Amino acid sequence: MKIAIKNGRVVDPASRTDDLLDVLIEDDTIADIAPGIPVRDGCGVIDASGCIVLPGLIDMHVHFREPGREDVETIFSGSKVAAKSGFTSVCTLPNTDPVIDNQALVRFIKLEAEKGPINVFPIATVSKGRKGEEISEMGELIGAGAVGFTDDGLPIMSSILMRRALEYSRMFDVPIITHAEDLELSDGGIMNEGKNSTLLGLKGIPKESEEVMIARDVILTRLTGGRLHVAHVSSGGSVEIIRRAKESGIRVTCETAPHYFSLTDDAVAEYLSMAKMKPPLRTGEDRKAIIDGLKQGIIDVIATDHAPHSLNEKMQELEYAPFGIVGLETAVPLIITVLVRENGFSFHEAFEKVTVNPARILKFDRGELKSGKTADITIINPDKKIIVSEEFMISKCKNSPFIGMELYGSVEHTICSGNLVYSNK
Repeated sequence: MKIAIKNGRVVDPASRTDDLLDVLIEDDTIADIAPGIPVRDGCGVIDASGCIVLPGLIDMHVHFREPGREDVETIFSGSKVAAKSGFTSVCTLPNTDPVIDNQALVRFIKLEAEKGPINVFPIATVSKGRKGEEISEMGELIGAGAVGFTDDGLPIMSSILMRRALEYSRMFDVPIITHAEDLELSDGGIMNEGKNSTLLGLKGIPKESEEVMIARDVILTRLTGGRLHVAHVSSGGSVEIIRRAKESGIRVTCETAPHYFSLTDDAVAEYLSMAKMKPPLRTGEDRKAIIDGLKQGIIDVIATDHAPHSLNEKMQELEYAPFGIVGLETAVPLIITVLVRENGFSFHEAFEKVTVNPARILKFDRGELKSGKTADITIINPDKKIIVSEEFMISKCKNSPFIGMELYGSVEHTICSGNLVYSNK
């Protein structure tokens, strides 16, 4: 099978390419990237006029809820949402029921993923049962296909367990992904601690709950020489700690989510439980620090933290509603609208966070456009408006504070391993 992508603006952050070029795909491989590639008989054509042609997007932090909560999302349904959203590779987090802490469940994720349109890579737990007491069988889990480790949704409160995990991460050269939260500081909190929590009469979560755990984990990473990746960074103080760690040569990378550079804790009063997430939305000052951290390269990755919840669960009183929002379908529009259009990011600066950077952290042979590489490609019209409506979202769940917003950036085509897995036609 051959596909020619014609008339598009090829943007490859890995090689810093930004030019009007054609891309030729043969079977599952990029055969050529050049101007004016001739189209031969039997070759399908995608006209990418007015669009940017990118490496297939990578999301290293999604919750597909399977096994255990197939009513809100499955690996197959989540994969379809990801394909529509421009993602050709995603990493599923292990806080399922049961949790992903053994070889059989890692293999289950991989087998279920084969039924879907994109690549799904399992991340396993740091601790057995996600209890924070005993380290998981990391070597066996890697052998089964795990690409990293986290107890996401819960922090590793035990410093000695975190030390051992980081020592293993050095041995196997995989990241330990920390959910940075001091449970004693955040206990019972619903939103960011500050002016808005006081006005709304809600218990707050201080940003220090995140920052002190990042500081601890950075120090343990310095001690062990391991590989630390900080999930969902939300505060300016966290960005500063990570900046200093990187300057000191400590092996730390980090991610933020689109909602942290798009919204502030002002949104809680308007959207109530739809804006309830952990870590919580912070202040305007924190939002600016997140944007600056992305611009300066301190924050390496944008990951959606796609977290489906049923409306019955989310539409409870704020105190009882679960944390989390769906994030895949709004990721590209928020990157284009907030980072590129409103804050002057180049396409390279914005999209390296969802292509080459996560690929390097996870050691995937993906995330770049180059002859001979696997044909994972995303085609986006950055000037096309979209309205985030319930009809726009094909996820089983619609728990998003962005519903009703008009944004820029439409995913037009997604190609995974040479197959057209989504087309907005």
